[in-house]
Amino acid sequence: MNYIELLKNSADKFSSIVCFGMDPVIEDIPEKGTGNGEIIFKFYENILNELIKKNILPGAVKPNYAFYAQYGLEGIATLEKLIKIYKSAGIPVILDYKRGDIGKTAAAYSREAFDFFDADAVTLSPYLGYDSIEPYIKGFPEKGYYILTKTSNSSSGQLQDLKIDNKELFLHVAELIIQWYHPGIGSVAGATYPEQLSQISNIFEKSGKEIPFLIPGVGTQGGSLQEVMAVLKKSKDIRIHRINASSSINYAYKKYNGIHYAEAAVIALKEMNEEIEGLK
Repeated sequence: MNYIELLKNSADKFSSIVCFGMDPVIEDIPEKGTGNGEIIFKFYENILNELIKKNILPGAVKPNYAFYAQYGLEGIATLEKLIKIYKSAGIPVILDYKRGDIGKTAAAYSREAFDFFDADAVTLSPYLGYDSIEPYIKGFPEKGYYILTKTSNSSSGQLQDLKIDNKELFLHVAELIIQWYHPGIGSVAGATYPEQLSQISNIFEKSGKEIPFLIPGVGTQGGSLQEVMAVLKKSKDIRIHRINASSSINYAYKKYNGIHYAEAAVIALKEMNEEIEGLK
């Protein structure tokens, strides 16, 4: 099964195209333990158990490497264990890595992501060109590779909106993704820029190739789910795309007073799934 097939199957199985961003903030985790690693693991293990109990699961999860690596070997070991238990539930795991290097270095990063962590997909920077992408594709042809195209942060335009030959750089990157095409190659495009998301989507749709989006920025960053869905529902197969939500699921207990954090996370995911379904 290649990565595109994995996305379609998980979307069908879980009736979800939501990506649950697993970005632990220790100060916001209402758990106790002997160390940060134990606290983080308990938090996400309890959420997973509640997701399984209620049979409400996301179409993918996306742990951000930096949120774990900041705690050194303890954090990295925790990330490895979390990837294992979420994959055991059949949920695709996107390692938010944002790597961008060449040659043997890129090959080493790819082995870390896919051999050591056993992730299903990674996020990658295109800044060094195809040399920085090829080792992932050639070494692990069945995996997923999301290329940063138009990111959700406020200063993304400083580089990504620069015009070359009267065309913004992010559009050149979208065209390169088509040139580099391999089943599983995809695009990171932020919900905070729906017009640009639409432009990128049009390029992909015209190519006739299945190129999945990973879309951050809905919720606390201000992106509109309605505007994102207006773009995605024009796709030939919406099941290949994933809309990321992090804080709104992780820390939903802040919204639902008196409810255990794991149960609150399930409620937040359920509501987002239902909202997406209503917008299709």
